[in-house]
Amino acid sequence: MPELSSFQYNIVYNLMSLTVAGMGAAALFFFLSPGVDRKFKPALVVSGIVVSIACYHYVRILGSFEGSYASSGGGVYTATGKPFNDFYRYADWLITVPLLMVELVAVLALAKDESRKLLTRLAVAAALMIALGYPGEAAIGTGNDTVVWVWFVASMLPFLYIMATLFGTLTRATQTQPENVRSLLSLARLVVIVTWSFYPIAYVIGALGASSGTGRTAIQVGYTLADLTAKAGFGLVIYAIARAKSTGTEATVGQPRTA
Repeated sequence: MPELSSFQYNIVYNLMSLTVAGMGAAALFFFLSPGVDRKFKPALVVSGIVVSIACYHYVRILGSFEGSYASSGGGVYTATGKPFNDFYRYADWLITVPLLMVELVAVLALAKDESRKLLTRLAVAAALMIALGYPGEAAIGTGNDTVVWVWFVASMLPFLYIMATLFGTLTRATQTQPENVRSLLSLARLVVIVTWSFYPIAYVIGALGASSGTGRTAIQVGYTLADLTAKAGFGLVIYAIARAKSTGTEATVGQPRTA
């Protein structure tokens, strides 16, 4: 593992620490889910589960990162010889990414048959995306560039399928949803596309700069920011949609609910 400057080490460490706190706080909020009707509670429960799992894994990721580096003086952090465990991140994604699909489908409240078919396709594609991406991620920094890029391309196929499916589904769903949630569904679509795009970008940057501290920092910062926004941030959008669709909230999110 490449050495890191004090700035590089601290930005990764502090951002991971912030993510632990952010995921934990988001879990409490989603489980309480104030102002949401019972019909939409399952979507918020799933949101809470997603960020709870992410909070646990980020505790482990942060501990692994801290153990893999030590200060050698002069504002430089060098590898201790204890490897940084990237599998924690992929284990988290393998569980939480399909659950992100569940919470989105749940809040749309589509017909049961349509929901089941859509969720099955998305969950399978998400699992394939994660499983195909891990061998390439594990090969970054080993000098085997062919493995890195072959598995990257393989994982991008289900990724692009998910993006196309979600874009099409959310576009159609927007047209059939109440007026007061259409802008929120458009926001959900934008959040998914933008935040999920962080992952391949971070992968590419990390692969290209695997031997440098800058590359190592970029991939960890990119993944951490993507996780925070794609899970806690997306969960807040799901909450806003559920709140807007709940009984008595007919104009804008945040209005007092009526009996």
